[in-house]
Amino acid sequence: MRIGKGFMALFGLVSATTALAEDTVVALDPVVVTATRTVEKLSDTLAPVTVITRADIERLQPRDFQDLLIGLPGITVSNSGGSGKATTISLRGTNSDHVIVLLDGIKLGSATLGTTSFEQIPVDLIDHIEIVRGPRSSLYGSEAIGGVIQVFTKRAKPGESLTPSFAIGGGSTGSARQELGLRGSLGSAWYSVGLLAQTTEGFNARPSVNEGDDDGYWNLAGSLATGWRFANGAEISANWLRAKSRNEYDGGFTNESDNTQEVFGGQARFKPLSFWNVGLTAGQSRDLSVNFHRPEIPANRGEINTARDTYSWQNDLAFSELLNVSLGVDQQHDHVSGDTDYEVRSRDNTGLFVQYQGGWRGHELQLSLRRDDNQQFGTYETGGAAYGYRFANGIRIGASHGTAFKAPTFNQLYFPNFGDPDLQPETSRSSELNIAASPRIGEVATRVSVNGYRTRVTNLIDFVPPTFAPINIGVAEIYGVEVQAAAQWRALRGQATFNWLDPENRSEGANRGNDLQRRVRRNARLDIDYAIARATLGTTIYGASQRYNNPANSSTTGGYATVDLRATYNVLPAWQLALNLRNLLDKQYQTVATYEQPGINLFATVRYTPTLK
Repeated sequence: MRIGKGFMALFGLVSATTALAEDTVVALDPVVVTATRTVEKLSDTLAPVTVITRADIERLQPRDFQDLLIGLPGITVSNSGGSGKATTISLRGTNSDHVIVLLDGIKLGSATLGTTSFEQIPVDLIDHIEIVRGPRSSLYGSEAIGGVIQVFTKRAKPGESLTPSFAIGGGSTGSARQELGLRGSLGSAWYSVGLLAQTTEGFNARPSVNEGDDDGYWNLAGSLATGWRFANGAEISANWLRAKSRNEYDGGFTNESDNTQEVFGGQARFKPLSFWNVGLTAGQSRDLSVNFHRPEIPANRGEINTARDTYSWQNDLAFSELLNVSLGVDQQHDHVSGDTDYEVRSRDNTGLFVQYQGGWRGHELQLSLRRDDNQQFGTYETGGAAYGYRFANGIRIGASHGTAFKAPTFNQLYFPNFGDPDLQPETSRSSELNIAASPRIGEVATRVSVNGYRTRVTNLIDFVPPTFAPINIGVAEIYGVEVQAAAQWRALRGQATFNWLDPENRSEGANRGNDLQRRVRRNARLDIDYAIARATLGTTIYGASQRYNNPANSSTTGGYATVDLRATYNVLPAWQLALNLRNLLDKQYQTVATYEQPGINLFATVRYTPTLK
């Protein structure tokens, strides 16, 4: 079946779900903090935000972090061969390093690569995720051209008694997973501890290089969070997460690596006055990587370590519904170590920001402005403006505009025989229009939204053959549309997403008018779940069009569609059996050229959770 016809069929299912949305449900309105750096209800934010709750994670049964993001609004995922393999995420057609990733408020990512190792984030230790699409440099600084993803680890609720949890699972390709958790509170103190071990023998993800071996992976991760709530409402907390992994892969100078992701953080929040909230955050994230061809040959070993120290002081002044002001300062220090000879190994960035939020008679307005002083590239000012209006019938319309920038990474600037110290920072301008509604018809609740956007990136950094060295290619124009529909009727729920993207290279030269590489022009996802007695049954159908592997658009990775099935059964009130069958049709496909994705595979989990419902 041609991919075009496949998309017509899949979009028909999306349309059917939107129509079925005439008898559908929407989850409770969660509280989010990432879009504006302040607490607000999801329904009140002017930014396009996707929230993945812990209930969603347990329902979808993801094996890896990337499984949660595939097919969501504005997201393209590229993976080099299954669990533990290099994974990048593009938000709204921007580069993979155009997204800020936070873990409990602390900034993640490698200062050399400029990206976050999503494949190393232990999904079993996550409580929820907030994904904000669109420019956010006016609040967060460099890199937030495509958006911000914030991961929140599990924490105890106020007054929660001692709550243990346990899970063990196994499946295809020698995969296994064990998880232990413990959380609770003691008076005004609370704590949460988690451990996770996962392993897989893998499969031969790159048969074209003729190594003929399976590409295994193992990960051992732990997390700890604790805090104290004072009688006057003030709170202090600390968090730590460490994930250490061994990864095997095919081709290149190296084919094994040891990787460590580690995050330390501390927060303090208090109210000097009734209208004044103060937040202090400090932390460090570390990305440690050792690559080698054969462990017994030390000469074929390479080590790169990066550390990122961040400090933030934020003041939120809530005078009235019409006048809410936030202002603060962020400090970031990046440092590179290891056996690679970088000409420059550290740099600092200081950002000052201010934000206004107000609402009156259905009107909502947000304005933000930030000035970053980068040690290497000087000062950059970015701003954002968003307006929304809510009609009496619940329909809301909105518009926004924002600017953003990104400083080149240490690899792009200084990696020996590769980097270019004359690279210039990337800058962008983005505009968006949106409409959303949540009508209810009888027993059915629905949510439907449409977002259209345009982003223009200047001095976009790309890697052009044959040298693949980084260069500023000039200008890129990205147009996109995101359509979402969610519905629930009694025990049946459905969610659908459709993304259309036009990522065009507008720079002068032979590649003018071509698609930017590794972007998917069209993708769609449909989730359907049904609960009956003590069991749930669900399916995810996903389809994506082809993508180009190079700036010349002469090499393509074909489009594909996959079908996943899942089921859970509550054997006892606190004991659950979960089954997950991936790629039911055993589709052979790639998201990165020459790297195969897993075929049909099964995974079973037994889970103990006293609070399981």
